[in-house]
Amino acid sequence: MVEVPCVRVRPSEGESTRRALAGGEFLHPSYEITVVDGWLYIPVVDAPDDYTVVVRDAPERNRQTMPSDILGYEPSYERLGELAILDEDDPERAREIADALCSSDLPIESTVNRASKVKGDLRVREWDVLAGDTNTIHREYGNEFALDVAQVYFSPRLATERHRVVEQVQEEEQFIDMFAGVGPFVVPAAARGARTVGVDLNPAAIEFLRENARRNGVEERVTAIHDDVREIAYDDWADRLVMNLPHSANEFLETAVRLAGDECVLHYYDIQHEDDPFGPGERAIRDAASEYDVSVETQHTVRSYAPHEVNVCLDVRLMR
Repeated sequence: MVEVPCVRVRPSEGESTRRALAGGEFLHPSYEITVVDGWLYIPVVDAPDDYTVVVRDAPERNRQTMPSDILGYEPSYERLGELAILDEDDPERAREIADALCSSDLPIESTVNRASKVKGDLRVREWDVLAGDTNTIHREYGNEFALDVAQVYFSPRLATERHRVVEQVQEEEQFIDMFAGVGPFVVPAAARGARTVGVDLNPAAIEFLRENARRNGVEERVTAIHDDVREIAYDDWADRLVMNLPHSANEFLETAVRLAGDECVLHYYDIQHEDDPFGPGERAIRDAASEYDVSVETQHTVRSYAPHEVNVCLDVRLMR
């Protein structure tokens, strides 16, 4: 037995919870699900939001060869489909980990190491390719997303947050993602029956968005636009707007107000100091949306971003 984080739920909720965790790639592949004293304990590789997580002993599955078996230590990496992402400063250590990942029983076919920060208007970074290539298929809450990390920005860590937002989407809603990327908000919103528009400056992201709409069978409800969102002609159209550009979303609030219909829910992402994480965003929204009644429905902390800084989301309802 080994102590691991486990999501604790009642057995009646077990299968739906297991499917949700598997969709977000949170399930731990090395440990068994157990039932103790009327509770189901599901081992996870990370502690997802919105679940009760406890640390407890879990039995190991029939042993696979894991990277740690080869290396003698537990490497740090991030999974994106069958692509493993490293953040190692030492090239020799990065190569050692890449070889172990690809030699293990994990379904990993490619490994890359971060070679730069996210940069530029297209939000991409440089990579050292250690095995395979930079293309992958990421699965998230029942949807598949093709992408190339060398051409587009994508964070699997935001899967739970994206799911939280998409669960609020209603059928026939008019939905705009102002910075859509490869479609992780747009595609599942369309799958819930919304009429969706995804906009991005990155032409590669828009091509992947179109591919992902086809891949998930929602292309008839997705309009993908390669443009600056400030230039699109969807005035007074949106019932829901996603603004996931936390370093500079405030610069696009005038556009958001122009796109919003008479009633619109705005999901506004921000990065602020922990002493006042929500105040600056709320004040900016109220200043920009003076023609609306503004009500903040949710103040949600997404994750820690840096020392004393947090990534937050404000769910705000605008009523003209």
